[in-house]
Amino acid sequence: MTMAPEAELLLSKEVGGAAEDLVREVAGHGYTVRTRQVLDHRAAEELTWLVLLALPLQAFLSGLGAGAATGVQNAVARLVARIRPPEPVPEERPRPVPLVLQDPTTELRIVVEAGLPAEAYEQLLTLDLASFRIGPLHYDRDAGRWRSELDEAAAG
Repeated sequence: MTMAPEAELLLSKEVGGAAEDLVREVAGHGYTVRTRQVLDHRAAEELTWLVLLALPLQAFLSGLGAGAATGVQNAVARLVARIRPPEPVPEERPRPVPLVLQDPTTELRIVVEAGLPAEAYEQLLTLDLASFRIGPLHYDRDAGRWRSELDEAAAG
């Protein structure tokens, strides 16, 4: 019997139980999901995300079909709707993004912002993550593609 791949979900204290849909969605794709709350002694201004999902990214993304991508998109949208970062967010500190996907082996991160178009999720399914070395990846709405500014700068 093969072991189910593992996913770890780190939640900021603002999230509470709002990540239940995302846990069900990831578990529904055969992952054993372990959730943990970020320790309270960390300063809130140190976190740039509300939820960090660590799992083998390329396998997870390539294993999703179009319908599953819609399920993940809907779970993320529900998560974003249920959580709000503390208000007001000081100007010197960026507003935390709702979800960051991280590969535990390569440590590559993908930033999933609120309100991404469906084509962003569709592109994510076929994205060759091996072509990125530094990250993090963000969806560029103007260009209509996923990109890493740090990788682009390093390539010159």
